[in-house]
Amino acid sequence: MNSISEKFKHLRAQKQCALIPFITAGDPDLETTSQALAILEANGADFIELGVPYSDPLADGPVIQAAATRALERGTRLNDVLHIARSVTRKIKAPIILFTYYNPILNLGIDQFLKRIAEAGIKGLVVPDLPLEEADNLINTAEAAGIEVILLVTPNTPDDRIKAIAQKSRGFIYLVSVTGVTGVRSQLQTRVKDVLQNIRSITDKPIAVGFGISSPEQALQVKQWGADAVIVGSAFVKRLGESTPYNGLRAITEFCTDLKTAISGAKRLQRNAKERLKVKS
Repeated sequence: MNSISEKFKHLRAQKQCALIPFITAGDPDLETTSQALAILEANGADFIELGVPYSDPLADGPVIQAAATRALERGTRLNDVLHIARSVTRKIKAPIILFTYYNPILNLGIDQFLKRIAEAGIKGLVVPDLPLEEADNLINTAEAAGIEVILLVTPNTPDDRIKAIAQKSRGFIYLVSVTGVTGVRSQLQTRVKDVLQNIRSITDKPIAVGFGISSPEQALQVKQWGADAVIVGSAFVKRLGESTPYNGLRAITEFCTDLKTAISGAKRLQRNAKERLKVKS
């Protein structure tokens, strides 16, 4: 499996905007999570963000909070998430990016945490509550383990802080498209375009835009603003977790294809879900 940076180099050479779906591990169950990861790659995902369910997800909106609660109630823990990742990363090429809060990392210990996720084949790490001032140890230790730590920029981040984040972030820069938590939005803030262009003037690192993107039309808008990647979370989590496993997997198959079609410029991508949908309706 390629590193995140290597994958972006390839996509840029092909003049392609990347699609990064997000799902919550263990929602609706671990077997469905495993199938979903394979289905997402088969239907256009270039990277996949996998969320570790957490009891106090401050950056997440109602949809992902509810998914994390369901997963925790089913007994999903970090060990389960890494087991799924380990089994899937042997089969797919899309780099897996782990989304987790800082407390689980500190609880396990940075060295031990990074060792375990590297052994599971994880290639990237997003920690939304990681303070920039405390990020160096995690970033440097992760880099030595072959894991790229991705930092976030918001529409309200001051210019001097954007420069610091751009310098330290690995893999790509995660531009949050809204002020607030994750969740489906009917419209994107036009300020995102200005922030994106500002970041572009500072660094040549890839920029991915996420939070609030819920339709192919919004994904295309973000691409036209100049993003290297589009991150879609709540819209996938809602489709997958609020239905039967079978219907959820069918829904994300269609949605992933629609999103990739929109940002790739293709007339229509053929859905590729055959042999993946093995769960019973």
